Amino acid sequence: MTFSFKRMLRRRSRAAAVPETVSGDDLTASTELAPGAASIVPVIRRADRFSVQDLLVEASYGVGARPSRLIMTTLGTVLGIASLVVTIGFAQTGAGQISSQFDAVSATQVMIEPATTRNSSGAEQATSRLPWDAPERLDRLAGVERAGLVADIDVAGQLITSVPVNDPSAAQTLSPAVIATSPGLLAAVRGNIVTGRYFDAGHDERADRVVVLGARAAETLGINRVDSQPSIFIGDVPYTVIGIIDGVERRANLLDAVILPMGTARADFALTAPAELHVQIAVGAGTLVARQAPIALDPNAPENFTVQAPATASSLQDNIQADINVVFLTLGILALLAGGLGIANVTLLSVMERVGEIGLRRALGATKRDIARQFIVESAVIGLLGGLIGSALGVFAVVVVSLLQGWTPILDPVVAIGAALLGTVVGLAAGAYPAVRASNIEPITALRGGT
Repeated sequence: MTFSFKRMLRRRSRAAAVPETVSGDDLTASTELAPGAASIVPVIRRADRFSVQDLLVEASYGVGARPSRLIMTTLGTVLGIASLVVTIGFAQTGAGQISSQFDAVSATQVMIEPATTRNSSGAEQATSRLPWDAPERLDRLAGVERAGLVADIDVAGQLITSVPVNDPSAAQTLSPAVIATSPGLLAAVRGNIVTGRYFDAGHDERADRVVVLGARAAETLGINRVDSQPSIFIGDVPYTVIGIIDGVERRANLLDAVILPMGTARADFALTAPAELHVQIAVGAGTLVARQAPIALDPNAPENFTVQAPATASSLQDNIQADINVVFLTLGILALLAGGLGIANVTLLSVMERVGEIGLRRALGATKRDIARQFIVESAVIGLLGGLIGSALGVFAVVVVSLLQGWTPILDPVVAIGAALLGTVVGLAAGAYPAVRASNIEPITALRGGT
């Protein structure tokens, strides 16, 4: 017997030993006395009834009376809440990673080409030309970070080698492609310099015979360093290799090509106009750049240019995020239901084992509502403990795994706090049926050992 019911028993013993006449305000709501019986029937004062303090004391005793069972019961809720937090956390973190990947490449790239039309023979032909100073024109636009021109060069079948070849009987080898770019293209397509450097505006203006090799083209030509100023030959004309690039995220064919300045291509190969303009923009500036870029290139005929710009939101990205959220949330809910069933089973087992105790408390004056409240509070406390521990473990797991994978952990604080409170709700729901079962036990039946 716990302290609260001992105290209640002492109060009622004193009340029985010292009968007193009470007014109607001192009676409980359910007490009805016959006329003239107030001085005969002992009445329990309001202060002597089962109070909130008594309820909390009894619930805490019931929770802590069996530590091993408490641990096992709480463990189910801990696993359920931790699984829910982890799954939601990983869903949000995964969505953030997907979003960053979209933003890093697709959402920051714009490509502009001359508009085309079909001629009488059915072939497509450009209706305009990109200006040579197109990168400078676009640099003035809001949201534009870098821009660069690119064009494929026709070398008219000339061989590209690292040494001059004049042997007609030698086997023909596949030569790398030749591409002309402006100095800013490498940054616009997010390329990296492996060794050496990229050509600059001075090389372009002077039409210097310098080239930069893509990593695979350099391997094909047998060049892996530039400190000795190696040269390649396009036909019989030597070009000095000043750099090797790799890691290009856009226009990946640059890795298989020999790259030379636009000015050099105009002077040596009669290049008439660039073919494409690659632009790197800030995230979210796609719509603005797509509208303003054609005007900046040709205010009189902006319709002569085709702009490929990212939309403000990617439907593919949204669909992937939605699918991840549904899958992870379903797994978390299933785990949480398992924890709730564990609380319900253990609480119901506790009711069956404490039938005698329940009967004694009913005999001492505890109402059905008091018994039901006690078991509901016990279940709620178990759920709250499991929710707090599970939420903390879930947050810790998300942070640790994200750091190990090099991700940025993303978890809404509302999820962590709400998960802890959700444990209490699960405890309340799980304890409802056992509480009703306990409250319906009759005192006489319970004291006789029945159920």
